[in-house]
Amino acid sequence: MIPRYSRPEMAEIWSPESKFRIWFEIEAHAADALAELGVIPKDAAKVIWDKGKPAMERVDVARIDEIEREVKHDVIAFLTWLAEEVGPEARFVHQGMTSSDVLDTCFNVQLTRAADILLADLDGLLAHLKRRAFEHKNDICIGRSHGIHAEPTTFGVKLAQAYAEFDRGKQRLEAARAEIATCAISGAVGTFANVDPRVEEHVAKAMGLVPETVSTQVIPRDRHAMFFATLAVIASSVERLSTEIRHLQRSEVLEAEEYFSEGQKGSSAMPHKRNPILTENLTGLARLVRAYALPAMENVALWHERDISHSSVERNIGPDATVTLDFALVRLAGVIDKLLVYPERMKENLESLGGLVHSQRVLLALTQAGVAREEAYRLVQRSAMPVWRGEGQFLDLLKTDEDVTAKLDVKTLESLFDLAYHTRHVDTIFARVFGNA
Repeated sequence: MIPRYSRPEMAEIWSPESKFRIWFEIEAHAADALAELGVIPKDAAKVIWDKGKPAMERVDVARIDEIEREVKHDVIAFLTWLAEEVGPEARFVHQGMTSSDVLDTCFNVQLTRAADILLADLDGLLAHLKRRAFEHKNDICIGRSHGIHAEPTTFGVKLAQAYAEFDRGKQRLEAARAEIATCAISGAVGTFANVDPRVEEHVAKAMGLVPETVSTQVIPRDRHAMFFATLAVIASSVERLSTEIRHLQRSEVLEAEEYFSEGQKGSSAMPHKRNPILTENLTGLARLVRAYALPAMENVALWHERDISHSSVERNIGPDATVTLDFALVRLAGVIDKLLVYPERMKENLESLGGLVHSQRVLLALTQAGVAREEAYRLVQRSAMPVWRGEGQFLDLLKTDEDVTAKLDVKTLESLFDLAYHTRHVDTIFARVFGNA
């Protein structure tokens, strides 16, 4: 991912230096287990750690790349360089293992570490959403369906919905992290023919993983497909909330907008512009993260015990998906934290259609007064359509309709236009989302 959309902590997980250090830990922990089993000398395992660990602090990526250009194999290039640093005892490294044991276990370590950062990102976003939801819990605004005024809601309810959605995303990511946190040290086709299963158990525990239930030469890619699909769903939630903010910031609406800092400029041509650039950016980043889910699913169907058609895909989507989503979640948290909210404009917009937002209440009241539903609908619509054309207020027109007033007196009609009716269950909604907080 380009530096513009990368945060250092997440990017570091995918650096060559981090990757090689994880490779070394896998190999060194395996050597410890082999030594305990009497397969290799214990002194050799100690030398591997004693000489290898300092070497990894100054890992020579350029030298490893140089070797790879000759041998055309990344793991062999690393092992060759490690042998240069460790000396004769390096012959005991990688005993009974295959490259995928190192590559797949490393990849899963990287994904679990990335997931931990993403989970922390979600915690930050959820905290801002919760605070702002309670702040605007009772700020009434118009709800829209098809982009058209529907019935009243509150801005707090909008944010509570977003909180609940991202909370579900967090739960899914926790499950996906658990599913991806497996280790395979099982040899050429996963049968442990040349490496004892206890080696896998030891490495898994040391790396914070669990042994893969059954591997071929690789860890099954359905696990990875679910992981990247989960990231894609979270990205879709990012886009959903970003799109909501973008719509609310439109000049004709302007119920909320991104924070506009002192000295910020919105347009090179028009000095008056305040554009929703952050949420537009987030919409684009979400498209990228979603795009990585499909190739992850296509990686599931490998040939027999393995092929490497998945490898080039994962070298790209692993860092790109996690780095991009990390950046997006932190940016969205900042947007919510500083979001400018305009309750008075919400009230103006709510009232702009002359009371039409109360049409359903009138419809229901007529049916409860004995009018057939289709007839009640016709009567309400008869007064509603002129209001759309700017020909009066809805309540006034209803009061002059003798068919309506024959069933509902003026006082009853006026009571149907009480906004509090639409918000009386907000506390219930908040209790469902936030509990007793």
